[in-house]
Amino acid sequence: MTRLEAATALALSHRLATEQSEHRLPSVVAGVVRDDELVWSDACGTLDGRPDSTVPDASTQYRLGSISKTFVAVELMRLRDEGRLDLGDTIGTHLPEVDFGQVTVAQLLTHTSGLQAETDGPWWERAPGEPWDALVASSPQLRFTPGTRFHYSNVGYAVLGEVVARLRGEPWHAAVKAGILDPLGMARTTVRPEPPVAPGLAVHPFADVLLPEPEHDAVALAPAGQLWSTVTDLARWATFLGGHTGDVLSSKTLDEMLHPVAINDVPDAAWSGAHALGWQMWNVEGRRFAGHGGSMPGFLAVVRVDVTSGDGVVLLTNATSGLGTGATDLLNLLAEAEPHPPEPWSADATQVEALELTGEWFWGTQRFTLALQPDGGLLLGTPGEGRGAHFVRSDDGWIGLEGYYAGEPLTVRRDADGRPIQLDLASFVFTRAPYDPAAEIPGGLDPEGWR
Repeated sequence: MTRLEAATALALSHRLATEQSEHRLPSVVAGVVRDDELVWSDACGTLDGRPDSTVPDASTQYRLGSISKTFVAVELMRLRDEGRLDLGDTIGTHLPEVDFGQVTVAQLLTHTSGLQAETDGPWWERAPGEPWDALVASSPQLRFTPGTRFHYSNVGYAVLGEVVARLRGEPWHAAVKAGILDPLGMARTTVRPEPPVAPGLAVHPFADVLLPEPEHDAVALAPAGQLWSTVTDLARWATFLGGHTGDVLSSKTLDEMLHPVAINDVPDAAWSGAHALGWQMWNVEGRRFAGHGGSMPGFLAVVRVDVTSGDGVVLLTNATSGLGTGATDLLNLLAEAEPHPPEPWSADATQVEALELTGEWFWGTQRFTLALQPDGGLLLGTPGEGRGAHFVRSDDGWIGLEGYYAGEPLTVRRDADGRPIQLDLASFVFTRAPYDPAAEIPGGLDPEGWR
């Protein structure tokens, strides 16, 4: 069991209290996870925002808003892994009644379908919802050509929720409960609020007064933001995102979900985030984060995980607006106060079999260094710089993981004595010397050689 130092816990609690006080949040609850467990949690304020009232705790429900979308996305990937659908499927394949049948499952997951952001009816987050047939009858429109840009769409996740329902033969939330929540032990994550629960509140921007926000079943739009949860349950979801997926999802599929696909680009501003298959992604000074934010009238929520360390933070508050950087600061504070120790170096005799591949290789006249990695893979150059890439073993050789050579096979060619003299990679040839005559160079070599 991981235990934080008392000073670290005190600093985390102080930062949470500062968030509640300075940003005038009726109540706020938060937790941090490390090594597959909730290692700290605390709460500040009261449920109704008034002195001497009920204080929330890690078992109090708050509405998750758009974090609900991540559960829909994982259930869709489970269906994909079962062979029930393909990410390249057009939505019309599964929902023939829609007018935008040409968009794909992947485009809806990544908010690149071009589908309109909201419904044409009343503000759905504050009004009673309508069934799927009514949503279809309203004829949602494409705002952009599918696949050409990022455009966040709540309507898109209503569509994905219906796909889950059709393929599972039960409501989307029942499928999520059976396939995700129950196996992960998330018994306090529900589609409607179950006491103890925080009321949704709006805080006046110019006065210290409150206004209760309405709560309705969003029905067809529910997959976009309906779920309620607690710090304890959402912490389990953060550890799931950190790689502890249990039997719910394979680690390979989770890795696939965390590949940034669409940049959330704002003109005249540096982009700071991207969207993957159901998850939001951030790259902050070399640290890669995944998670999602949530916003509904009366509630704000955050789950964010450092995908390298697995450390994560969850934060829930019952305010319509006003949340600051508390969630990010809590995660940074944990990393600074108690950094993970580096993995100790040790020799690996299994690398001997591939040792002959290491050293200098040339693509034409450009020099690359190839080195073995602790995970048993190969590192050609520096990933992110030029044609550098990391490779892992496959049945036939090696497969690239990132950059230009992602998914591309690398094959080793040998001379008559079995020595490696050539690397074939995406039709390119790497040799031990620039245009080595011992290798087969596409296009051949000038018979007079270098001059």
